[in-house]
Amino acid sequence: MFRFVIQRSLRAIVTLFAISVVTFALFFILPANPAQLMCGRQCSAANVAQIKHSLGIDEPIAVQYVGFVKGIFVGRTIGNGDFAVKCGAPCLGYSFRGHELVTSTIARTLPVTVSIVIPAAILWILLGTALGMFSALRRGTIFDKMSIGVTLVGASFQIQFLGLVLLGIFAYGLKIMQFPTYTSLWSDPIGWAKGLILPWLSLAIINAAIYARLSRATMLETLSEDFVRTARAKGMPKRTVYIRHALRAAINPIVTVAGLDIGLSLGGAILTESVFSLNGLGFTSVNAVQNEDLPVVLATVMLAAVFIVIANIIVDALYASIDPRVRLGV
Repeated sequence: MFRFVIQRSLRAIVTLFAISVVTFALFFILPANPAQLMCGRQCSAANVAQIKHSLGIDEPIAVQYVGFVKGIFVGRTIGNGDFAVKCGAPCLGYSFRGHELVTSTIARTLPVTVSIVIPAAILWILLGTALGMFSALRRGTIFDKMSIGVTLVGASFQIQFLGLVLLGIFAYGLKIMQFPTYTSLWSDPIGWAKGLILPWLSLAIINAAIYARLSRATMLETLSEDFVRTARAKGMPKRTVYIRHALRAAINPIVTVAGLDIGLSLGGAILTESVFSLNGLGFTSVNAVQNEDLPVVLATVMLAAVFIVIANIIVDALYASIDPRVRLGV
């Protein structure tokens, strides 16, 4: 298992390096010019050149990339002269539009996204998987038919619609839930939970429906396999057959989808944060694109890539634990 994780981690490092090179190069192809934005439309070419030198963006791309990578590990000084800003490790750049270090922006917005995604993911995985498994075990019954109908409705919803409906009913209509706000978990756990219940419910309802249909389909397919029929023929208890054999084999696709969904959501739950007016990582990345704040855009893209790569490593490790055939040398 240790060798398996190490190999996947080395591949992840190579992947992140390639993503960082491509992403960093792409931003220099874009027509946006931070120096021109800071100087204004009526600014002379000489002033623009001076600002570019002050920002340190007049150097060759390779030199700037080396400085970017160096800053992540040991920190660096960004810009020259009056624009010089010291940035400690990990340094992801400086937002000259927001006038703050990008790491400060990430530190302020990432907890919001994590607070939305992780509890909601726990809800949708548990609820969706349990509903799908029970439906498969009771195939053809009223419970199965009702669950299929419910999941079809849930999977048809969009967060833009469902979020507003839940807000209208519970926050504005019945007034039994407060309007979504973010409070630090460490300072006020109860306030943290109360302020994020509606985003959690919205994501859980939509994604649980998808996971229920997926888990039902995989469970039905697994129950028809030869090894399950053999276990039944040997007289094993249903509970042992379903949990030890069928569930373990059927859970692999769910683990894959869950890992990717969580990784993508941590990269920025843009629609959810926009609907509920929560200033998380996704909301910040959209604003950065609109304002052509390239350092923030670069940092959020890289951070999203890190989340997805880490999620894939975790999924591979879980695969190796669930199915020994996945391990190296097998």
